[in-house]
Amino acid sequence: MADSPSTYEAIGSEGQQRKSTPPAFWRFKIALSTILTIKVILELAVTFGYPNALVDELQGASDSALLMVMVMEGRGQIHPTDISPLLGALEDTGHHGIATEVRAWSLEYLDINPGKEQKPKKSLELSSFGRFKIALSTALREQTIQNLGALFEYPRALMDEIRNAKNSALLMTMHMEERGQIQPADISPLLTALKDLRLHGVASDVEDQFNEHLRITGKMAAFIEELKETCHTLYDKIQPIPYIKEKLYSVDKVFIEVGMEHCDSRGSWKTLSSYRGIFSVAKGTSRIQVIEGEPGYGKSTLALQLVYDWCNEVSDSPFCKPDILIFLNLRQLGGITSIIDAIEQFLLPRDSSVKRLDVEQLLSNRDIRILVIFDAYDEYPDQHIEDTFVTQILKEKMLRHVDVLLTTRSSCIPPACGSRTGCIRLTGFDEGAREQYVRKAVTGDDEEVQRILEQLNTNPILRDICQAPLFSVMYAHVAHEEEEFHNIRSVTGFFEYMIDCFHSHAQNKVSDYKREQLQMFADNHHELDKLAFDSLTGANQQILWDKEVLIKKFGAEFYGLYTDIGILVEEEVINRSRGAKRAQSIQYRTEVHFYHKLFCEWFAACHLAERVTSFQALFRNFCKRVNPYDLQFVYRFACGINPAAAKRIIKLVQKKPDGDKFAVLCALEQEENTEDVLSTLRDLVSRNVYIRENDTRLLQRTTVQLLELASQKEIPVTCLMLDQSIDKFDVTTSCMVLTSGLSLPGVSSVMKLDVTESGNMSEDQCLQVLAFVKECRDMIGVSFDGCVLPVSIPTERIDHSLITRDVKVSCCSDNKVEFNLRSGKLENKTELPDDVCFGSSDTVAEQASTIMQLMVASADKIPVPCLTLGGCIEEFDVTTSSMVLTSGLSLPGVSSVMKLNVTESGNMSEDQCLQVLAFVKECRDMNEVSFSGCVLPVSIPTERIDQSLITRNVKVSCRPNNNVLFNLRSGKLESTTKLPDDVYIESGHTVAERASTIMQLMVASADKIPVTCLTLDQCIDKFDVTTSSMVLTSGLSLPGVSSVMKLKVTESGNMSEDKYLQVLAFVKECRDTNEVSFDGCILPTTIPARRIDTTLIRRNVKVSYTRYGYKMKLELGQWEVDDVDVIRKLCSDGLTVSRDHSVLLQQSTILLLEKSTQQNLPVTCLMLDRCIDKFDVTNSSLVLTSGLSLPGVSSVMKLNVTESGNMSEDKCLDVLAFVKESKDMNEVSFDGCILPTTIPARRIDTTLIRRNVKVSYTRYGYKMKLELGQWEVDDVDVIQKLCSDGLTVSRDHSVLLQQSTILLLEKSTQQNIPVTCLTLDQCIDKFDVTTSSMVFTSGLSLPGVSSVMKLKVTESGIMSEDQCLQVLAFVKECEDMNEVLFDGCVLPVSIPTERIDHSLITRNVKVPCCANNKVEFNLRSGKLESKTELPDDVRIWSKDTVAKQASTIMQLMVASADKIPITMVRLYGSFSSVGSDSLSLVLHSGLCLPRLSSLQQLWIGTEDGREVTVDEWTGILNYAKNCQLLNKLEMKSCLLPWLDNNPNLANTIVDWATGGIYGAYILQSGRWQRQKDDKVLTREAYASLVIGFRGRYSHTKWQKQRRANRE
Repeated sequence: MADSPSTYEAIGSEGQQRKSTPPAFWRFKIALSTILTIKVILELAVTFGYPNALVDELQGASDSALLMVMVMEGRGQIHPTDISPLLGALEDTGHHGIATEVRAWSLEYLDINPGKEQKPKKSLELSSFGRFKIALSTALREQTIQNLGALFEYPRALMDEIRNAKNSALLMTMHMEERGQIQPADISPLLTALKDLRLHGVASDVEDQFNEHLRITGKMAAFIEELKETCHTLYDKIQPIPYIKEKLYSVDKVFIEVGMEHCDSRGSWKTLSSYRGIFSVAKGTSRIQVIEGEPGYGKSTLALQLVYDWCNEVSDSPFCKPDILIFLNLRQLGGITSIIDAIEQFLLPRDSSVKRLDVEQLLSNRDIRILVIFDAYDEYPDQHIEDTFVTQILKEKMLRHVDVLLTTRSSCIPPACGSRTGCIRLTGFDEGAREQYVRKAVTGDDEEVQRILEQLNTNPILRDICQAPLFSVMYAHVAHEEEEFHNIRSVTGFFEYMIDCFHSHAQNKVSDYKREQLQMFADNHHELDKLAFDSLTGANQQILWDKEVLIKKFGAEFYGLYTDIGILVEEEVINRSRGAKRAQSIQYRTEVHFYHKLFCEWFAACHLAERVTSFQALFRNFCKRVNPYDLQFVYRFACGINPAAAKRIIKLVQKKPDGDKFAVLCALEQEENTEDVLSTLRDLVSRNVYIRENDTRLLQRTTVQLLELASQKEIPVTCLMLDQSIDKFDVTTSCMVLTSGLSLPGVSSVMKLDVTESGNMSEDQCLQVLAFVKECRDMIGVSFDGCVLPVSIPTERIDHSLITRDVKVSCCSDNKVEFNLRSGKLENKTELPDDVCFGSSDTVAEQASTIMQLMVASADKIPVPCLTLGGCIEEFDVTTSSMVLTSGLSLPGVSSVMKLNVTESGNMSEDQCLQVLAFVKECRDMNEVSFSGCVLPVSIPTERIDQSLITRNVKVSCRPNNNVLFNLRSGKLESTTKLPDDVYIESGHTVAERASTIMQLMVASADKIPVTCLTLDQCIDKFDVTTSSMVLTSGLSLPGVSSVMKLKVTESGNMSEDKYLQVLAFVKECRDTNEVSFDGCILPTTIPARRIDTTLIRRNVKVSYTRYGYKMKLELGQWEVDDVDVIRKLCSDGLTVSRDHSVLLQQSTILLLEKSTQQNLPVTCLMLDRCIDKFDVTNSSLVLTSGLSLPGVSSVMKLNVTESGNMSEDKCLDVLAFVKESKDMNEVSFDGCILPTTIPARRIDTTLIRRNVKVSYTRYGYKMKLELGQWEVDDVDVIQKLCSDGLTVSRDHSVLLQQSTILLLEKSTQQNIPVTCLTLDQCIDKFDVTTSSMVFTSGLSLPGVSSVMKLKVTESGIMSEDQCLQVLAFVKECEDMNEVLFDGCVLPVSIPTERIDHSLITRNVKVPCCANNKVEFNLRSGKLESKTELPDDVRIWSKDTVAKQASTIMQLMVASADKIPITMVRLYGSFSSVGSDSLSLVLHSGLCLPRLSSLQQLWIGTEDGREVTVDEWTGILNYAKNCQLLNKLEMKSCLLPWLDNNPNLANTIVDWATGGIYGAYILQSGRWQRQKDDKVLTREAYASLVIGFRGRYSHTKWQKQRRANRE
């Protein structure tokens, strides 16, 4: 170092110079770290969406503020030229004072002009370098920091500052950056210094981290650049209207903000001012946002605007902040199985420099901010498949760290999303948005703008239609070209006119002759209609087609027209074969889709409207398969196109949930008031008619029109429901003005009005409703639901005509309260119970009804013994002196209530308690209030308590046992009973019991009353550093109790390091606690000493681990033995390390083994259960599957190894190597696995032989003779038990298992142990006559075994004569064998007797066929013989076992050979195909039914909905011909193919029953005739039969699948 000081001197002098005038951003960061408390840090981390692991790291860091500053810098949230992300987050979390101070520092230290818009400088290099710095700080130890400081010649004062810092490594890293020793592109000064200090390992690790930073930076930059190039082509080619091709727009030139609402935590929809707040409304809790909207509401356009913001780094958009944005159109992703495939195929160019592995690593990097946009989920072909990558991401089963934004129609929201999912709803264009669009994208001429808008506003229906941005855009452009716009009265009329305009635009450019041809294509588009219909109604919606396929289908001219006018859109995509190299496998193809899905729905509706009346089966099938809400415009357009179809469609949709709303929309698509329309209208208004707040203006206007028409035609309207939709009553027009701005005139034919509102209704609001009732002449009743009416209204303000008409005013659906118009007062219709309850699960209507009952009781001075508010309090409103409930309703003070019960969860603040007391004050007769389930503050300043409550002597108690009271005079909690020595808070306690115990502990702490022991039994959730309290699983918080002497924590399972430290943090807050014990759980084996608070060390707190008898040495974070007896007991019982154990439990067991060795305590037995990986010779230790290492343990006496499957020779020797290292071990046993039959003796260590170690093989009762490496019998009883149970050699067995079974057969022969049965399961290859042994398919050989009594051969299919004789040859070699059973196969009907060995006959060997013994092979005659008679009706079911089917087939073969008549054979779903020679029928089991010469009738019933091919049908007929006596062939529940001339069977009747209502047919003269009327089946009738057949069975299959999914 002395030889080359110049480098460090230069760096040091530069550093000193820079230190004298610190850079501005450096000073700003230091100042910022002084103001960030842990509470602020955690709230910022949640708002920024940091991963949970990073939040935990921030919470546990010794200097959280400094680490947070570095993290924010690394993630781009603070930058020398922009700190707006930090300021925004501080404002969002309510830290306005801190934000003001930080803003002032930015003006003082940074070059930021507050009056000038700042564009954030998103530097990938900076972001990645920030992560490197955090990694570097973890690598620097205290001594390393001091040595580097000396080498860099830091001033002594600076080194003292670093040494005394909470996190000296972080501060050192920041100083090295500030002095230029580490830079984003170069850290060579630091590396040189580390190497000079001979810290080569640290230098290597740091260099690896830095190279990773450089690699990520480079790959990330290339990936982002390529993504932006692709995204540019998406957002830069917008066509506002299809046929305008000459000018393409960038999305920002046409984008107008639509109305938006977000769903809050209570499920209510709140207005969202801008798309820029999509993620901010969730304040960091929602990583997934679903943007829903009706068709044409601008979902995809909004998604492209977000892409534009990211690509162009729009400064005021939050969507410029993600590092990576992935935009995927789900319409294109059918069949794509991973997000990597989707990115490669649709987002990366042909010559991409980014490899697949790079993309995977970038997406999995949790430090990179990623936003994935899935567009058009409603068009996703695979949305019904459960485990697509899209579904996995939405369910948060993969890529949990990324933000996701998904657009979809409101009717097609994904059924299951993760817990962190928010919802945004698009509400369309208002008048301002429409005008803004016209000016921005159509024309800047003020007069032309006014003309377009006035033309729109003069047609109210058209104006409401144009609430949908797509319709508004189309109207604006067409109206700009057309001087007079068509009089539109429905959406169908609008769409039809638009398409006419498209065609007219194309025809204006061509000659007359060409115009006629184009008009013909415009009028005749049946093929396009059918294509659209089939694509939308298929199992998976597939609305993408190959260009060449469409040209072939439609013709080039038709296709050219529809692409020219823009209805069909071409898109060139990459067709890349999976698995091939990118450059070699790329091909391009042209896909075609509709300009918008609504166009697809229009042409599908044309097809439906044309066929709905004539093809009833088609319509029924369509209705069963298509949900109206998924494709609502198909139904609506069809109603408008064909009025005759409307009645049938409306009748259908009314049966659907919430179908009346949809039926109204369908009804008003018909523009003529025909009798059919009036009939439909009568049906609609015979039930409740709704006008809801969230209905579109179009739906509301349609409903008003429907009511007006009913009034004109004097059609009674049963009930009109106004749901949150009333604004006011306009006396000048005598109309009710709705919240949408529409006016609802009095409807004379409405019989009843139901008003649903929220909150408390004023007197004026009630009178406005009654004024509307007056205008509805036939109305006899009005009911209010979900709101609270005033207790009285002056009678002089009530119109007398309502009293004369005897109009009834009921309140809420339960009719417990009624408003009497004569008296002007509310009246109770039922008595109040003694305990009136409000619960959090009550409906708003139930709460409103109860509030009004209480108001009546108060007004009439009726005593109410008790009022219970259960989890429903929001706040006390001092302006109205009432309690606001969580439902939004207000409960005024009820003077006649005697007692109040308040049930809440969690810890109540001082303000919350005072709000309850303020409500008690308003209830004049109340003398007691009781709290349950919550924890009250230990004290409240007496000056904040109202004196009147003390004067009234109000009692404040805490349920359930009243162990605690709150003394209003002293303002303190008081305990009424003495705490026991041992205080328990258990998981079995109720929330109320826990709350009571916590308050008693708080009182004891405040009064300094000693508590001997506090036990927390399985109730800990986490420690909250912001409140310095332990949060329990019930949600309650337990503050530090200073007077507790000992803490006992009982938990189950594994306790993480963080949770352990949280317990210690709680102990720190309990100042007198000197001992804490853990029981019932598995603790970490070590804890980093730097994470343990030194306060506990100074207090000499004892931390014991009861399970193992340990205590922790806090200075080192290590366990040491505290109670030897506990360890001795554990060791004497034996220890186990299992693969099922957690890593933590395995570590604990290994530590216990080490402690037993240190204490010389013998371990009776160590069991290693399926956890061995290998033996590491370098460390002389056994490596477990978890990655942990187990060194040789001298204190273990016996080792028990349990494994599954086959154990290789090497693995056996690994175990023996471990036994060698465990010096006192004298026995090892293997269980549950298959061991090698021999081990070469030369590979076995002689040490084991000298130590006389016993190696046993429990499965077979063997022990190994180590000198020979061979197994010998150790326990004859085990072998006898195995042989008595029977032995099996199967094709599915491994070679090792087959070898073990062969060895066992040899041992049984040597020991003269009989083997009851030997089963050879599909493993026979051949019999080797040279060795007199059976050769298996594995290549092993089994010689004849004299000890086997019975042989069972299981094979599939038909066995040949030679195969049977080979088995008999093996039986001959097994001298004691007297029976051989064939199962699951079909034997030949006979074998020549001269080929059968005579010794088998002499031994009287029996050969039964199949387990049921219905067939046997007679060795004397050489023939199969049936042991039972065949029934007249022989049935072969698909559900039969193969053995049963084989037995039946052999019985049939015997009957056929013996010429015994076979009356009937039925194949119930078991038929698969016809044999190649048409002489057999192949079953699904693989067996064949051969030709049966004596068969008389054959019945084939296929599985439901089977469509028989021409080849299959021809083969069946040929098979029937070959059965000489067959007189009848029946086909059931199948669809036979159409043959112009079916071949006749001379003597055979052929029946065909299709199933269901489609009838049965008989074949006559080559034609099918229907049996009931002899009508010949024509080709046309056959076509209809096919449609009906497929519809019926596809629905049946769908029902079965749905039932199966439900189960």
